[in-house]
Amino acid sequence: MFWIAEGLIYRRQDSVFHTIDPRIKLLISMMLFFLSLVSSTIVEFSIILVLIFFIGALSKTLKRMVRTFVFSLSFLAMIFVINILVGYDIMFSIIISLRFISVVSSTSIFFLTSSPDELELVMKSFYLPYDLIFAFVTAVRFVPVIMLDAIQILDSQRSRGLEIEKGNFIKRIKNYIPVLIPLIVQAIIRSEELAEAMESRAYGFSKKKTSYYSLHLRKRDYFAATVAICFMIVFIYAIYFLHI
Repeated sequence: MFWIAEGLIYRRQDSVFHTIDPRIKLLISMMLFFLSLVSSTIVEFSIILVLIFFIGALSKTLKRMVRTFVFSLSFLAMIFVINILVGYDIMFSIIISLRFISVVSSTSIFFLTSSPDELELVMKSFYLPYDLIFAFVTAVRFVPVIMLDAIQILDSQRSRGLEIEKGNFIKRIKNYIPVLIPLIVQAIIRSEELAEAMESRAYGFSKKKTSYYSLHLRKRDYFAATVAICFMIVFIYAIYFLHI
């Protein structure tokens, strides 16, 4: 679990893709997300997944992207089984499963290559309310941390003799109580520390927010955006007009 959880946390890498403007990275991620929704054949999903893993290799996040893929396998199997049980054929169930993994992988591209600070700058460029931006960015920062805390607490309780997998379904749920209580206490402590830090920095005093960094598009950003838009146009044209 710790191996999987680390795949959900941003790590700075020295790659060409990391230096691209975060708005362009969001554009590429949303483009792949959209193509995942409109695709309907195994060949189309294969092209999308190959492109996603190529971007992962280019950004040096391929191993961490594989961790996200592994984390999604249980949901992938559940989606496939549910579609079979409700009466859909195997091919349709495979298509739905491939669509799910393509959507998850395309979304992970942005979050694996963009820091929370970059995410904040992107949301500010859309002129969203700052309270909404702060809440979302804080969630992005702390959800992976809380997940790692849960894994550490679980390992600590197991070292004390707690058997999570023992007993029936109700018993297993009750076994997680010694894990949930310390996790909730730890989350409350983190929230109090965050509130004190916000208060010490006079959060909310000024209505007009300023940033030390600002986003500027460069030649590589325009090139990446042009390639992404051209690929999307060619892909949609091949699907709906050439029927490839």
